[in-house]
Amino acid sequence: MILAGWSQDTQPRILQVCFSYCEGAASLPTLQPRQFALPLPVMGRYKIRGCIPAKRSRFMKYAVKLSLVLFVCVFSLQQLPAQTRNVRVNYKETTLKNGLRVITVEDHTAPVVSTAVTYNVGSRDEHKGHTGYAHLFEHMMFKGSENVGAGEHPVLIRNNGGNDNASTSEDRTNYFEALPANQLELALFLESDRMRSLAVTKDNLDNERHNVQEERRQRVDNQPYGKSGELQQEMLYDNFAYKHSVIGSMEDLNAASVDDIKDFFRIYYAPNNAVLVLVGDFKTSDALAKVRKYFESIPRQPDPPPVDQTEPEQKAEKRATVSDQLARATQVAIAYKTVPGNTPDFYALQVLSAALQGGQSSRLYQKLVRDKEMVTSVGGFNAESRGPGAVYITATLRPNSKTDAVESTIYDEIQRLKTEPIADWELQKAKSATRRSFLQNAQRSLSSAITIGQYAIYYSEPGLINTRLDKVGAVTKADVQRVANKYLTKENRVVVITTPSGGRGAAGNVGQ
Repeated sequence: MILAGWSQDTQPRILQVCFSYCEGAASLPTLQPRQFALPLPVMGRYKIRGCIPAKRSRFMKYAVKLSLVLFVCVFSLQQLPAQTRNVRVNYKETTLKNGLRVITVEDHTAPVVSTAVTYNVGSRDEHKGHTGYAHLFEHMMFKGSENVGAGEHPVLIRNNGGNDNASTSEDRTNYFEALPANQLELALFLESDRMRSLAVTKDNLDNERHNVQEERRQRVDNQPYGKSGELQQEMLYDNFAYKHSVIGSMEDLNAASVDDIKDFFRIYYAPNNAVLVLVGDFKTSDALAKVRKYFESIPRQPDPPPVDQTEPEQKAEKRATVSDQLARATQVAIAYKTVPGNTPDFYALQVLSAALQGGQSSRLYQKLVRDKEMVTSVGGFNAESRGPGAVYITATLRPNSKTDAVESTIYDEIQRLKTEPIADWELQKAKSATRRSFLQNAQRSLSSAITIGQYAIYYSEPGLINTRLDKVGAVTKADVQRVANKYLTKENRVVVITTPSGGRGAAGNVGQ
């Protein structure tokens, strides 16, 4: 009926392709089967769950709608190579006398401007006994400078119709604003003033130390599975650069002195250790004149010491079990150490991760949630890093499910990736999902500014914004099979099992 013209053997695959492709496509809405009240038949393991019988008077209306959606999905699959075209960002890169790299992108589609200052410092630059400093500065940078009072930076931005924020990772720290185009000079003044003359005082340090410690309590110490995630990172990496958490330890934060913090600021918050990106409604020549006015007189500092990010090869599986009084269900967390971002293997792992655990059509979701009903959720990601990255898989168990059985199912699906090429529709779905996410970011000036700054810091390649989709598009089924065999091995994995200890409706069991 709906799939007239397709053989009975082909219909299940077509439905799977269409629902999966629409789940990841950039230009098509996500299909929710419950919205279609059609008495669709059960077709092997491709049964459409959630459908209910429809009144005959409504049948044709929904049949026509679904037929059109399926037609668009199948037609779009045929047109996919044309859809992988990249966005084109025309940028200009300039380096000031003090070493500050400035990247400008004119975009006159709206009277707005976005600025992003990305500093080449993250938790990977910290040393033993001095963790949490990079994240501490994310807070300190809003505590005032020579010409701006404590807390005034965000107030001035918002009072002039903008918004601002900051973030810290292992690999970088960034600060960003979006404002009406006529307020570009305000953003440049504020960013330059705190780069030049941040108020690093004992009072500011004590206040922000307390705030960061409270943040740690909320996000790690008092968060279900928080300690497990921290432990997994410690087990996954041997080199201290990526072994410790971004937020740092309570002991190191308590021990931080004003002199420690001043040294960190002097070394890492220098113009020659930063990239400034401007995206928006301006003329490049005018914008650069303003940038020079505010930034070029900030003195250059000696280059920071290089980071040792080498990692020894892991020779055997690592395992741990954590008893968590905040957890309500048993959780299985698996990680495989991999490669830095922007490498051929990284992009192949992106596609692999999407096929394995990306969305409701993924292999692990279909097997663990739908078919076997062993877990309430399963998912993960391929982490992008300047140093060794990782593929993470996390499953939260249903009551009475066994961790051994869940692990075994995950490893069986990984083994399939090693021995059988992924299907064409899985390959295209993964690429479409990447394209959708990428283009959604590229359409927003602030997201573009942040992304370009990150690529410039990570890889010294701001133009990656124009070529990244090509690199994803070049991944083949053979590439996916190759990286599965190379990285997703027993010897290379770290497994952390978290079991509830609070007795509050705990679910899941360890063992057989």
